[in-house]
Amino acid sequence: MTESRDYSQTLFLPKTDFPMRAGLPKNEPKILARWEEQNLYQSLRERSKGREKYVLHDGPPYANGHLHIGHALNKVLKDIITRSFQMRGYDSNYVPGWDCHGLPIEWKIEEKYRKKGKNKDTVPVNEFRQECRDFASEWIGIQAGEFKRLGVVGDFVNPYKTMTFDAEARIAGELMKFAMSGQLFQGSKPVMWSIVEKTALAEAEVEYQDHTSHTIWVKFPISALHGTVAEDQTDMLLDADVVIWTTTPWTIPGNRAVCFSNAISYGLYEITAAADDNWGKVGDKLVLADALAESVFAAARVEGYERKFDVDPSVISECEHPFRGIDGTDGYFDFDVPLIDGDHVTDDAGTGFVHTAPGHGADDYEVFVANRERFADCGTPEVPHTVAEDGSYYPHVPLFQGQYILNRKGGEGTTNPAVIDKLVEVGALLARGKIKHSYPHSWRSKAPLIFRNTPQWFIAMDRDIDGQGDTLRCRALKAIDETRFVPDSGQTRLRSMIETRPDWVISRQRAWGVPITIFIKKDDPAVVLQDSSVNDRIFDAFRAEGADAWFADGAKERFLSPDYDPSEWEKIDDILDVWFDSGSTHAFCLEQRDDLKWPADLYLEGSDQHRGWFHSSLLESCGTRGRAPYDAVLTHGFTMAEDGRKMSKSLGNTIAPQDVIKQYGADILRLWVASSDYSDDQRIGPEILKTNADAYRKLRNTIRWMLGSLAHYDGTEVAVSEMPELERLMLHRLYELDAMVRSAYDTFDFKKITSELNYFMGIELSAFYFDIRKDALYCDGPSSARRKAALYVIHELFMHLTAWLAPVMPFTMEETWLSRFPSDGDSVHFRQFPQVSSDWKDQELADKWAKVRELRRVVTGALEIERREKRIGSSLEAAPKVYVTNDELLGAMDGIDLADLSITSQAELINAPAPEGAFTLDDVDGVGVIPALAEGQKCQRSWKILPEVGQDSDYPDLSLRDAAAMRELDTQ
Repeated sequence: MTESRDYSQTLFLPKTDFPMRAGLPKNEPKILARWEEQNLYQSLRERSKGREKYVLHDGPPYANGHLHIGHALNKVLKDIITRSFQMRGYDSNYVPGWDCHGLPIEWKIEEKYRKKGKNKDTVPVNEFRQECRDFASEWIGIQAGEFKRLGVVGDFVNPYKTMTFDAEARIAGELMKFAMSGQLFQGSKPVMWSIVEKTALAEAEVEYQDHTSHTIWVKFPISALHGTVAEDQTDMLLDADVVIWTTTPWTIPGNRAVCFSNAISYGLYEITAAADDNWGKVGDKLVLADALAESVFAAARVEGYERKFDVDPSVISECEHPFRGIDGTDGYFDFDVPLIDGDHVTDDAGTGFVHTAPGHGADDYEVFVANRERFADCGTPEVPHTVAEDGSYYPHVPLFQGQYILNRKGGEGTTNPAVIDKLVEVGALLARGKIKHSYPHSWRSKAPLIFRNTPQWFIAMDRDIDGQGDTLRCRALKAIDETRFVPDSGQTRLRSMIETRPDWVISRQRAWGVPITIFIKKDDPAVVLQDSSVNDRIFDAFRAEGADAWFADGAKERFLSPDYDPSEWEKIDDILDVWFDSGSTHAFCLEQRDDLKWPADLYLEGSDQHRGWFHSSLLESCGTRGRAPYDAVLTHGFTMAEDGRKMSKSLGNTIAPQDVIKQYGADILRLWVASSDYSDDQRIGPEILKTNADAYRKLRNTIRWMLGSLAHYDGTEVAVSEMPELERLMLHRLYELDAMVRSAYDTFDFKKITSELNYFMGIELSAFYFDIRKDALYCDGPSSARRKAALYVIHELFMHLTAWLAPVMPFTMEETWLSRFPSDGDSVHFRQFPQVSSDWKDQELADKWAKVRELRRVVTGALEIERREKRIGSSLEAAPKVYVTNDELLGAMDGIDLADLSITSQAELINAPAPEGAFTLDDVDGVGVIPALAEGQKCQRSWKILPEVGQDSDYPDLSLRDAAAMRELDTQ
């Protein structure tokens, strides 16, 4: 018996060294080292010379800790964008930046002092500032390494930092522009104040936590009426009290008004029954909102009460402060307390009357501003200053001077109990209690905040700049309308903030930052020195020495002399809010670097930056340049745990990017970013990461198979007109996908890219095209036109897919590219997205093959049952009979080999109704399949079972196709 030949060595099986297992945690650092060695960033810049610039301006993170998952999401999104524009013909230069000033860093240095029992205020200011600078420098280096490990490519050799001397000079220069244009002024208003940190805080530095507060109901005796009041009611009202409710008893000494609402119904109530020791006595007459009277009397433990009559609160002109005229006050509280209609008053809780302390609340202050003359007539011409920076009452406040609202650790001080005790003593307290509610805290010290009236520096929102109506608010609103927002809702959100925001508080009472570089007249503090020569001296000194020059000995004389007498001017030592620093990055980064441009094409940050960086950058640029520093704004949501809860160390559900990279690699993390709907809050956790790792594995296996098949590709191009339909269909799909990919990168829809390419590679390629073409690729002879066409199409697929996916998975696509095209100096990231030919578009063919694939689904469904029932092992053992009465599907099969399409050895297409028992699919009309076994002998090369095996005398164990292939191979 003749021994069968081993034909396996004659097959064109895939050959590649590209590993199935990625080993990304070990392999990615090697690729990073390669990029460093070839200076990938600089090489990209050199190759981009002359191209149109696309600039995504980096929002600076704080340089004070390891990156968290939100940083990873943010930086990967930015990198995907810059890489995608770079590969579409732009010079897409990414310059990372860092916010180096401000409380987050200063607080870390103070913590070191506190542990040693030292006070930072005793340290020379420039020594302290140097420690802050060193701390920031250390963390910039750490964070830069972590960003690069994510695969982010940018100018990490020369990033921008708010603490470089040039940056500090230009930040000060921006501030001085506001001073010169008259937009800067000093005012006094309540601001969020941290007693522990002794500074004002921006809204973005505030977090809301549950807090238990004292609640008190306080009686304000009515002292004067106006308008028409019935005579019998007049006497009763003048013997009655207005009752207020507050959760901040310590603000009672700052009370200067009571607010009501004309939209609420009020009545006068008289207590008819109460315990002897009750604070509410029988005969007490109280004015309350009708909707709240019952709850007030319940809190006061009043046993009986009677409503006497309706009260129009607008007839009550003034009340007396509860502490008026008592011993030890020296007339401090001898002012009138006006009653004022306020839009902010509701009858949801409390009494229907709102205690108003203009120095301790935003609404309270607005009431004062809107009714300044009324307050002045009642003896309060200015907002009172009652609380010092350390949270103690000033010495001029009687009864409570020197008492603290909070202790040094942020716990309750002595003031609330002292105020409550005094109210009880003077008979002004009706009831007291406690309430747990959401309350503002510092996100650094975690201590509760207070509203405190302080002198601060402001940039005016509504002062005319270059003509009537040309205000900062108007400029900013116009700029918002001219900006593209992704998603669109960002525009509405930012606009609503700008429409209602008060003047911009830009001063902080700290040490580490850029100072407010202005001088004010000692005898007239409203006068701000406006002199370009002085400003130039400050700017030049800062460029040479940094902002420390402002705090050096003799700084005032240095900058004012010889033009002004230093003794007549006061140097301001407050520092700029860090948001002004970051809002000025466009001025010292975009405008000053030749490799960038102003304005930026895009700003990208989390949605909280509508209140933060987007906001401050908009105001700074509009105030100094008249427009936004960006053409588009993209926002992403926050990253939540897998179950949708906020990440928390206490819950143990945090995901650190460093841990993900260590286990899976950066490309898996990047794939998660690109696959997420970043416009909303995203989720991440072990199961989600496993899902992404599985999706990556399938993509990698598809790529690996292409690489193996392309080992046999000799570079031959095949004209579209000479290709089989299946290859033309794949080129048409590439044409369609090219349009989708380019459009989706333009609209930043990375989820669409990853979703559609995942489907294309997994379903249309691996499970369809590659599956069908494996027989031709492995077994057809070297001269086969079908095999050459397939190899050319796979080459095109490879060239397009590796380019399209490079921005998302830069490490894997680099490994893939170099596996096929080894080179010391090349990179997939030097490429451009390949251009597709219009010849590839063939919608008519695509429509036809959509019908072919419908029919094929019925065949593969029938074969799957045969395999499951173990009637066949491989589909090549089958010879299905396919009955078709659907004329459209039957027509679509014209010229198509059903056996090749079905990956069977034989198949028969029959234009007749399917017999009973045929396999059908409900959603494919007019197709039925009767499975059958293939007849004939098994080809020992292709494993097809065909009657023709044995007909070729030279190769009796092969099919005719395989015999021809072997004859060609054996004669080479």
